[in-house]
Amino acid sequence: MHQPPWSDSSDIMKQQAITPPAPCTDDSANPTPSGGRARAKADRPSKKKTSSPSLRPVWPSPASAKDRHRLYCGDCLTVLPFLAEGSVDVIVTSPPYNLDLGYASYLDSRGEEEYLDWMTQVAAALKRVMAPGGSFFLNVSGSPSRPWLPFELIVRLRTLFVLQNHIVWIKSVATPTVSVGHYKPVNGKRFLNHAQEHIFHLTHKGDVKLDRLAIGVPYKDKSNIVRRGHAQDLRCRGNTWFIPYETVRSKTQKFLHPGTFPVTLPRWCIRLHGVADALVLDPFMGTGTTGVAAQAEGARSIGIELDQGYISIAANRMMEAEGG
Repeated sequence: MHQPPWSDSSDIMKQQAITPPAPCTDDSANPTPSGGRARAKADRPSKKKTSSPSLRPVWPSPASAKDRHRLYCGDCLTVLPFLAEGSVDVIVTSPPYNLDLGYASYLDSRGEEEYLDWMTQVAAALKRVMAPGGSFFLNVSGSPSRPWLPFELIVRLRTLFVLQNHIVWIKSVATPTVSVGHYKPVNGKRFLNHAQEHIFHLTHKGDVKLDRLAIGVPYKDKSNIVRRGHAQDLRCRGNTWFIPYETVRSKTQKFLHPGTFPVTLPRWCIRLHGVADALVLDPFMGTGTTGVAAQAEGARSIGIELDQGYISIAANRMMEAEGG
């Protein structure tokens, strides 16, 4: 039986001389980048030492040790030190891409070096909490103006992780007669529309065994099953995943967040890792898609999000997903 990594007991909670993050306030009137130069003083860890810090989730409230899903409102660099070392099985996240998207409480337009330094700092904090056999699925994208950004980031992270798999998330495909899926169109005549993003599968040593058939696809030619001695009508999906967005007709349906991914994406990541009752972490939870995916897969989850409005949406989605 798993002991919650958010327990206040000293054997699980890492004792550090920092103060737990205060409940979030609505910063939309004066957004500041998480961990950046313009971060408000209220977001900075206090220098006052505490002998036994604890972390209070904003959902569920009140919290108990039996809670399988928790949401924390704050800067992930402030919250992550409270999680036990090696306690997280799967990390699935889509951090801000630094493409000047319209987040409510984050300015998505840092200098490139500043952004890469910040993401390296976040990745180091995630490395500490990830289990020895854990998986980190990092969803990032570039743009016509910053095409090298995903690759520059992943090269930075090679000092922390091994790139075990590079998955390409296909958002739209076109045949000679039809186009299936959705993407944000690119204006102008120089660039093609961006119909894919990257999912970098990072591990500590590159030796994590995966349940490849958990997201497998049936054979089209069923004779292959017997001829090749397969135990079931499934084969590895490969490293190109076609996951289209569901059609949305308003920003309300998109949960007012500029960087959501379909719930199928984190569900496949969780299944692929193949650990029963896994603890799943999303340090940039947004509107709760990874948490909803963890619920659907029977996993546990921790979500961290800077913006109070997104946290409220995430809590409502997760309560709805569990029927209450």
